[in-house]
Amino acid sequence: MKFFGVLTLFVVGVMCGERARFDHYRVYSVPIETEEQLRLLQEIDANPNGYELWDYPSATGMAIQVMVPPHKRADFAELTANWANVHLDVENLQEKFDEEQPRIMPRSFGWDSYHTLAEIYEWLDVMAYAHSSVARVVVGGVSHEGREIRGLRISYKSGNPGVFIEAGIHAREWIADATATFIINELLTSTNPDIQDIARNYDWYIFPVVNPDGYVYSHTTNRNWRKTRRPSSSVCFGADANRNWGYNWMQGGASNNPCSDTFAGDSAFSEVETRTLSNYYSSLSGISTYISLHAYGQMLLVPFGHTTAPLGNYHDLVAIASKAVAKLAERYGTRYTYGNIAETIYIASGGSIDWIKGAKGTGLVYCYELRDTGRYGFSLPANQIRPTGQETLDSLVVILREGANMGYH
Repeated sequence: MKFFGVLTLFVVGVMCGERARFDHYRVYSVPIETEEQLRLLQEIDANPNGYELWDYPSATGMAIQVMVPPHKRADFAELTANWANVHLDVENLQEKFDEEQPRIMPRSFGWDSYHTLAEIYEWLDVMAYAHSSVARVVVGGVSHEGREIRGLRISYKSGNPGVFIEAGIHAREWIADATATFIINELLTSTNPDIQDIARNYDWYIFPVVNPDGYVYSHTTNRNWRKTRRPSSSVCFGADANRNWGYNWMQGGASNNPCSDTFAGDSAFSEVETRTLSNYYSSLSGISTYISLHAYGQMLLVPFGHTTAPLGNYHDLVAIASKAVAKLAERYGTRYTYGNIAETIYIASGGSIDWIKGAKGTGLVYCYELRDTGRYGFSLPANQIRPTGQETLDSLVVILREGANMGYH
């Protein structure tokens, strides 16, 4: 758990069989403009005392989001009284969570609501059975609590280059998991010639929930949960599974505080989820493209997160990204920015796409930060699942076509 005030709320809620609530919790964007502000926020990360920092304050020039409980509102106002450009993103976090799901839940699996892990895994089994000539369930790893990291392999013919998609590494980013299942469904059922073309000419490995313990916990107990669920100290649980990969691990933008949301783990690959998934990836051959689905911010990111230097095939990747985000905007007008992680957001080391590019040398490597830009944040309403999936798939077609034209296949 992240901090004492909400820790008490969570423990009481769990003992009573209730989910944690976030009534009147606010979320602010806080720009870090001075060294004094940076040091203060790092002190808060080490001793939250009621606050929750959603990113690690690693340098001046970045902005982070801070969740403020009702009883800390006056303290926060006093703390930031002389800080410029502090912005209220969410007035009442619980209201956003309440708006997330439809009032009347559909009876069958689809993209008008968010689904539990059990529902997603059952649907993968159904799709593998219904499309047994081209699809089969694969297991990419295991979680601390013994759950499978289950996905679907789709292959229409031998000799194809491979595309690997991981989603849900951060438990609360439900739109990522839903977009991954949407892509699976389109690859297997769409009559669109562009989608049929990429479906049949690539082998697909798609894992909708690569942090299954955290995802289950976000449904049953704490909707705002981000990390894995392995005990990380006597009072705190989990590591940030997207700071735990073994390439430039702990080189900025990650915390060594076990109670922090950006805790990088005790060591690289300390989490069984990242360790087993990376081993599975290493067992594959012919993967041309790796896609990581996250939320939120409407960004298409390329490696690396530890530096703004244009390393590797950076220039090819951003050239493709510029065309991909232009295509993504055509359907609904959704605007994405693009660039490497460090230049587009902030320094953040130990992420999956950095290891995929830096350690494995995969050609096309991208991270999507899906809808939106802050109005709903992690609680994107379910009526935006389909449009998010559609525009994301539009851009993915462009990534694969442009990549093939440049020889990445």
